[in-house]
This record gives sequence, structure tokens and C-alpha cells, in this order.
Amino acid sequence: MATHNETGKKGEELAANYLAEHGFEIIEKNFRWKRYEIDLIVKKEPFLVFVEVKTKTNISYGMPEDDVTPQKASQVMAAAEEYIYATGWKKEIRFDIISIIMKGQQVNIEHIVDAFY
Repeated sequence: MATHNETGKKGEELAANYLAEHGFEIIEKNFRWKRYEIDLIVKKEPFLVFVEVKTKTNISYGMPEDDVTPQKASQVMAAAEEYIYATGWKKEIRFDIISIIMKGQQVNIEHIVDAFY
């Protein structure tokens, strides 16, 4: 597995643990629809939250959340729409980003609530 894939996998694990520690119920990890993927789907009443996780070990070229492009946001929203339809979810939804910077043993996690629409 390439280093960036390992970093991403570790970031998703850290994000899931972070959210669970903050009262979110983990519903799905790596939900796929067609060629799109949602990293985490979590619930904390009244919200179903679709979470994009971005992890970097070097921020020379920008913060992790900067990598959530309008195209990526659109893909997450399309997959979320399918998930909502398939599960019959009728309450509130939102889209969050978990931004993670890992430098050696030091980890900085930022939870960006309602990051895109």
C-alpha cells in the first residue's frame, strides 16, 4: 500500500475514534455508491452527518481541508443522496470535514461542522 493510502487509512481511523469520543455513533465507514465514496457516516441526533476525512503529514501545499474541492463535495453529496434514499432518513443532515495533520507522534484534529452544502 502506498504511503499516502496508509496515511489516509490512519486518518480515517483517528477521525472515527475522535467522533465516537465526542458522542457520534458510527453508522458506516467507506460507504460506496458508483465510483463515489463517503469516508464516514455518523449520527448524533437530530443529524445524520456525512464526513469527509482529509489527512496530511506536510502542510507546505495547504491545509488538509483545502483538498475538498467543489467536485469532491459534489460527489459526496450525490452519494449521500443515494444513502438517504436507500435508508429512508427523514431528519436533518449535514456535511462535515475532519482535517488531520500528523507530524510524527503529534496529531492535530480539527472538526469543521457544516463544511459544505
